[in-house]
Amino acid sequence: MRTTLSLKGRTVALLLVDLQEEQRHDPQYKAFGMDRILGNAARLLEAARATGRVVVHAAYIRDFSKRPPRPFEPTSSDGRPTFSDAKSPMTAICHEVAPRHGEPVIVKNDASAFCEGDLAPLLREKGIEWLIVSGVWTEACIAATIRDAMAQGFRVLLVKDACGSGTEAMHRTATLNLANRLYGGAVADTERALALLQDDEAQAWVAERPVPILFNFTDAAELYDGL
Repeated sequence: MRTTLSLKGRTVALLLVDLQEEQRHDPQYKAFGMDRILGNAARLLEAARATGRVVVHAAYIRDFSKRPPRPFEPTSSDGRPTFSDAKSPMTAICHEVAPRHGEPVIVKNDASAFCEGDLAPLLREKGIEWLIVSGVWTEACIAATIRDAMAQGFRVLLVKDACGSGTEAMHRTATLNLANRLYGGAVADTERALALLQDDEAQAWVAERPVPILFNFTDAAELYDGL
């Protein structure tokens, strides 16, 4: 349900996940609507910097020398990673949201930004309570990151139009699935997230009970718009 939310007086961090050139240019792995996602993420980033919030970047860079292939992990014919190869220039973070000096960059070898073990201590050191999340892909790295954030005791604000996946349908259904179990957190669009970053009140969607949204093929888009 929609409710009035305020983050005033809360310690807040912005986490940008996997906004890399691969997601913009690689035909197999580019996210649908990447220009829109980057535009909204850049607005969040500008607001977070202007209000002195903690900003953290995460980048998926698969390096078999650091973490060997997992069982059943696909590899290319020459035994290299099939995506986010550490030797590929497309693992670079997009210039629109490029890190500034002093902003931590979490380089990860798996879906969750928490998988390397250094993100949670960093956030706790800063006293972070709320984590505002933007990035790709919604059902994969965003979902894994959000679930781990909740398990670590952080509240999550999922910015739905600053995230994306391979198709709009994949993104929308993934967002609905996350919203169904986003305990302690909320879902908002970029405009409402910007208001919250600026210590204003804004309407955000919160789960009042487990699995409140039962969606199907005919109403998923409408229910997503209502978040």
